[in-house]
Amino acid sequence: MPRRSSRRFWPGALLAAGLLLAAMPNARAAAPITIGFGMALTGGLAPNGRAALLAMQIWEQETNAKGGLLGRPVKLVYYDDQSNPANVPGIYTKLLDVDKVDLVVSGYATNMVAPAMPVIMQHNRTFLGLLALAANTEFNYPNYFSISPTGGPHPKQSFSKGFFAVAMAQNPKPATLAIVAADAEFARNASDGARELAKQAGLKIVYDRTYPPTMNDYTPIVRGIQAASPDLVFVASYPPDTVGIVRAASEIGLKTKLFGGGMVGLQSTAIKTQLGPLLNGITDYDFWLPFSSYATPQALDFLKRYQAKSQAAGVDLLGFYLPPFAYADMQVLQQAVEGVGSLDQQKMADYIRSHTFHTVAGEITFGPNGEWTEARVLEVQFQNVKSNDVEQFKDPKVEVVLYPEAMKNGSLIYPYSEAKK
Repeated sequence: MPRRSSRRFWPGALLAAGLLLAAMPNARAAAPITIGFGMALTGGLAPNGRAALLAMQIWEQETNAKGGLLGRPVKLVYYDDQSNPANVPGIYTKLLDVDKVDLVVSGYATNMVAPAMPVIMQHNRTFLGLLALAANTEFNYPNYFSISPTGGPHPKQSFSKGFFAVAMAQNPKPATLAIVAADAEFARNASDGARELAKQAGLKIVYDRTYPPTMNDYTPIVRGIQAASPDLVFVASYPPDTVGIVRAASEIGLKTKLFGGGMVGLQSTAIKTQLGPLLNGITDYDFWLPFSSYATPQALDFLKRYQAKSQAAGVDLLGFYLPPFAYADMQVLQQAVEGVGSLDQQKMADYIRSHTFHTVAGEITFGPNGEWTEARVLEVQFQNVKSNDVEQFKDPKVEVVLYPEAMKNGSLIYPYSEAKK
């Protein structure tokens, strides 16, 4: 009886096994394409990092709703780097060796991208860096690509080119410069570029100081600047120190003709509303505003989708600064994967080097150093900030674009002390 029973059900067993084998390739095909990264979700960079993550999650949701990538869903795998560069190598080692993600991109900011580079290079991965200033200068890694509007053959200088262009257009021309920078990767690169541009402009540097990233009291620095009496003050700082320096300048009554340049944080809605009228007169860089040629239908549509989610997510309400680039980061990655039809790292890198990418941040092409072929950095001045209200920062007359000329929508109030009135 047992033998007859087994013979009777043997064809059924074969059928079941056959169905299981047939289903296995489909199961493998349905496995998600994993994209790994660290991101500043806590710490000083978190206001921007959390906004970037929301933009990337919007891309993830929309891509999956359209059928995924290469017929597979996409899944973001990320860890909080706590705005601490020391955490970054371990995060990327885990992503690649333990999680075995299919693709990697960087977290936000120069200070977080640079420490990831040795791990990425060791694993020979294609790597997109998010808003990193000249992060590949020392590494010269051929498969690195920067998602940042600093670019051209001299990215360090491109970051502050607008600041010096605006300054040297004044009459009489300024003659002296103070440089203040944090002792960290971003600030070193930014201040290197500023020194080169100062040399080209014939400016005399009368004050040049770095400070530790852990510094809390910026009053001595601002007093030192005041004592040197420079015409221009270029500051390369990250969000916590930016706030401290702006407050110290206001308390001391800093007198100079132009103040700002490389202050990260003043692009964040939360910091704008925190500082309010203290922003008036500061001339600083920005990367993206929903004005002029940047206000494409695609960009404004993305911004609408982002803003619909930002309040509930507890992130930057307006999303003018980093979110378009974080979303563009994912668009470049997607177009590269689809372009080569696989996850082959070298083929992807070759494709990125040789193609133009259509993104919400505009069309992007990459040069031999992995930077954009042309820089697109704005120089803006805060004017007529009346309160700590969010709505005013939607008005182009509050954050006036001074550079480049093609996007200029107002005039510089000069000197800085006049703009403070």
